[in-house]
Amino acid sequence: MSPPSHKPVIFPCRGAATAAIEAALTSAGLGVLPAVAPGADVAIVDLSAPDGDAHVASLSRDHSRMAFLGVGPVKDHLDGRFSDVVDPEAIGRELVPRLLRLRGSTTGGSPLHHQRDLRALLELTARYAEATDIDELLHDVTRRLAEEMSIDRAALVVVEPDKGTGTIVAASDDAALKDLRIDLARYPEIREVVRTGKPVIVEEAPSHPLLEDVKESVRERGIRNIAALPLTAQGKVLGVMLLRRFQERGAFTPREVEFLTAVAHATAVAFRNVRALESVRGQRERERVARLEAEARAQALKRYEAYFAHLSDGVAILDDQACVLSLNPAGLRLLDVEPKEAFGRHINALANPSDEGMLLDVLVSVAKGQVRTGVDLEARTLLGRRLTVAVSAAPLEGAAGDGVAILTLRDVTRQRQMADELKHTKEFLERLIDASADAVIAADMKGRVIVFNKAAEHITGFTAADVVGELHVSKLYPEGDTPREVMRRLRAADHGGQGRLNSLRLDILSRGGERIPVNMTASIIYEGTREVATVGIFADLRDRLTLERKLSDAETRLLESEKNAVVVALAGTAAHELNQPLTSVMGYAELLKRRLKDDDPSAKSVDVIYREAERMAEIVRKIGKITRFETQAYVGTSKILDLNKAVAHDD
Repeated sequence: MSPPSHKPVIFPCRGAATAAIEAALTSAGLGVLPAVAPGADVAIVDLSAPDGDAHVASLSRDHSRMAFLGVGPVKDHLDGRFSDVVDPEAIGRELVPRLLRLRGSTTGGSPLHHQRDLRALLELTARYAEATDIDELLHDVTRRLAEEMSIDRAALVVVEPDKGTGTIVAASDDAALKDLRIDLARYPEIREVVRTGKPVIVEEAPSHPLLEDVKESVRERGIRNIAALPLTAQGKVLGVMLLRRFQERGAFTPREVEFLTAVAHATAVAFRNVRALESVRGQRERERVARLEAEARAQALKRYEAYFAHLSDGVAILDDQACVLSLNPAGLRLLDVEPKEAFGRHINALANPSDEGMLLDVLVSVAKGQVRTGVDLEARTLLGRRLTVAVSAAPLEGAAGDGVAILTLRDVTRQRQMADELKHTKEFLERLIDASADAVIAADMKGRVIVFNKAAEHITGFTAADVVGELHVSKLYPEGDTPREVMRRLRAADHGGQGRLNSLRLDILSRGGERIPVNMTASIIYEGTREVATVGIFADLRDRLTLERKLSDAETRLLESEKNAVVVALAGTAAHELNQPLTSVMGYAELLKRRLKDDDPSAKSVDVIYREAERMAEIVRKIGKITRFETQAYVGTSKILDLNKAVAHDD
């Protein structure tokens, strides 16, 4: 009975014993391959061949799990390279038995297999220890496993179970494949490994219950056997080693699973260590780059030292504790400090601000990456000089050395004093204008109102908020050419001089549209020879006109009273003076009437004289009773005294 069929062996070189070796293997029914191929596990080397040792070295380097059976002098080749050596004289009787003993049964587990596994594991471990490129290392692991264990595809997957995703970081069949995101929902074997932390071995994948949801995809791709092993380090599953065999490949044997488990553990440790090493190296590299960049920036900043030295503003560089690293000459003079005194001291100790919290607030803002400008500090120098300092501060992002902030210091004491004086003057003038009893209204040369005092508010009913910057000055006048007429008179020389208007009577409008009589004086305000504004002062004439009307009425009444007095006095005098001659006329008329007979022609004339004298006496009595001046129409537009109305009646 012939021996069972085994995987082919490698026969890489030819020598004096080659023919005998081929005959022995052929008679035993064992296949022979001339070069490395999937499934080959033992290389028979004819040591009499000139290049036999070179082949052993090459195969040992590239196929660590392969066993070597030498044919040659035993005493010359009993070293670690060969699992066994057969004397050329004993090929016919010993070659096949020793070969079968080396290979063991088809289920594995022989000392040879354990030796080969141990050798491969030691080699992988050595490579892990030497590896510096994690991508190259992981791809090499998957490639070697696929080649030596007849695996169609080996892949390493880093998992993120909380996100339900994974990342393929290396695959045996594609050196360029890395960082490929996958959905773990399509890989139930990976999810099971992550859940249990144990290897998952699947035989007959298309019909396996674990792969029920993806069996169609598995069948279409020809996947037959799957091994998924956890990459575990310190009790944590970092990822999964996923291995697949297609239809023509066999199932994973217990020996292979044991070996793959050991490889997975070693890979996980190496993966963790290499990543840690990369992190440390990356940190060191970042520190090195940062140091080089800092040195470059420091070198570049040196050329600015001369600029800082000649700046009129103080420039201070502060560290992260707000202590001075550098202070230019202007800053030293500003704070009355020597260079040695400034270095290393807190900026607050040099500036002695009256409000320390204000400067600290600026520094806190800078620490947060903000820029602060125009912050006024009331400071006191080391010599006791008090001054106002305008501070601007900014972070030195990526600054050389330890500097983290730059401050500019400017002495603005005189400017702030002048500003305060101007402010007080402005406030005084505003109060003065508001205190005026007359309305003061100013406008720019475009007609926009810029000043509107309290009196103007009171007179017109507008508020300054309604008018200033909002209302055109022409809206304060009735419709017409009043604004143009005012400007014409202002620019003329005959109304008080060019740019001045001494007095003008006109009307302005209230908020409700009422015409308000005012008396206006006005001026043009110049900057040099350029007209920049106009200002008018308006005196409200309403009270004055009312008073004038009252005075006019009183004067009229006084004139009437005086006229009445004259009339009454004249009437009394006239009555007194006329009464005596009338009495004489009436007396003589009465004497004539008594002396004449009734038939005397003169008697009628005497009667007429007497009656007319009586009528005149009645008129004189009325004149004597005149108490007021009353007239009546006479001829044309003439008027005469109306005695009936002018006479005082007792009833």
